Amino acid sequence: MTSDHDANERRGPLTGIRVLDLSRVLAGPFCSMILADLGAEVIKIEDTGSGDQTRTIPPFVNGESHYFLAINRNKKSVSLDARTPEGRDILLRLAARCDVVLENFRPGVMDRLGLGYERLKSVKPDLIVCSISGFGETGPLRDKPSFDLVTQALSGVMSINGYPDGPPTKLGLPLGDIGGGLWAAIGVLAALAERNATGRGSRIELSLLEGLMGLLGYLAEMFLVTGENPVRMGNSHHNIVPYGLVPAKDGHLVLALHVGAFWRKFCRCIGREDLVSDPRFRTVKDRFQNRAELEPLIAEIMRTQTVAEWQAILDAADVPHGPVNNIDQAINQPAIQARGFVKETRHPVAGTVKLLGNPLRFILTAGQVHDSKQAEALIDGFDFDKLLADKGYDSDRFRVVIDAAGGEAVIPSSRARSQAIPYDKDIYKERNLVERFFNKIKHFRRIATRYEKTALSFASMLSLVGAIIWLR
Repeated sequence: MTSDHDANERRGPLTGIRVLDLSRVLAGPFCSMILADLGAEVIKIEDTGSGDQTRTIPPFVNGESHYFLAINRNKKSVSLDARTPEGRDILLRLAARCDVVLENFRPGVMDRLGLGYERLKSVKPDLIVCSISGFGETGPLRDKPSFDLVTQALSGVMSINGYPDGPPTKLGLPLGDIGGGLWAAIGVLAALAERNATGRGSRIELSLLEGLMGLLGYLAEMFLVTGENPVRMGNSHHNIVPYGLVPAKDGHLVLALHVGAFWRKFCRCIGREDLVSDPRFRTVKDRFQNRAELEPLIAEIMRTQTVAEWQAILDAADVPHGPVNNIDQAINQPAIQARGFVKETRHPVAGTVKLLGNPLRFILTAGQVHDSKQAEALIDGFDFDKLLADKGYDSDRFRVVIDAAGGEAVIPSSRARSQAIPYDKDIYKERNLVERFFNKIKHFRRIATRYEKTALSFASMLSLVGAIIWLR
């Protein structure tokens, strides 16, 4: 653990753990967001220039990508070129002060950068290094590029998603990447527990393909047991009936009658208790074998009432069900609002933004719930080298400051958009002025774009007037 914290300062179970996050896009950042939510200090390394690729994905809030905002809360953002000797040296110095290094480059890239596991281990023997890649560090696809959609296709997931008479369909969620982030977080937590017990660091290697296939669960086992591929079932379950989407008079809802007790409750509340003793539907196996008869029968009954009417009836009978919400309805439903799952936070560029919180709540810890923060946006077009030199901070002094930076914001590149330096009122005053200047430029660019046609017409008119005056 990197530092001790008083109980009153604890943000969560991982308070005192420091993570150096070299990952980008989704799988790695999702993992580091989980660790940050749990109290770890996460130093996110971004490439110089545009930063993490997700910063460029619309829609935007005052220039900040919704995608980046969604998966980078509670992190400190750093711009650094790891390909330069200086950048590599700074990363090694940072790694020496961290507990975990997380990366999702293709296999071999970290070694080529001079940041392979053995090199990182040499600066901190008990370091935990977690490497995420599309296909793992061995095997025929080791060096191939991959994204979530490729993972879904190769894992078999798309083959079981969709309707029987339709094509294979990707999941609405990027589960290949999100699942990989979850597996990586689990691995890091297990490695931290192992280090607490043995004092040794470890290396974690994760294939996103195996990560998603690891979530196939009983569907993969169906094939392993029977030799037959599970088929696409649309909104129905492979083995449990009724379990899926059913029509109502004015919409749809889902029924999840997983066990016999709920089947019996359902039959009573719809006024068809005779179905309980019907030999075609008595057991789970019976209902499965007679799916073709049962599902149309249930659909006919459900069409007699509205969604709201069925909700009242099924709620009273304690039957698992639910309306099919869109995202707006899901976020604003009482079950979510009452527990404060949607957080509101202040971002330095985007302003006030709302974010989903972390679903884990540690009732007995001091850091049970803490407000989500955001990694600051990179400020385009500004370099602090000259400003630092003017104030007497040469590169050697700067490296010492990096090495002793402790838990505060560490932004350590000569090309970084902000720097970890001792507090100096004049420097910070100048920095704020520069930031305000470039924010004004961005503001006027947006206005110019919005009124581009008007601006061009006005410029043309001015040019014409100038020409007339000149001719006279």
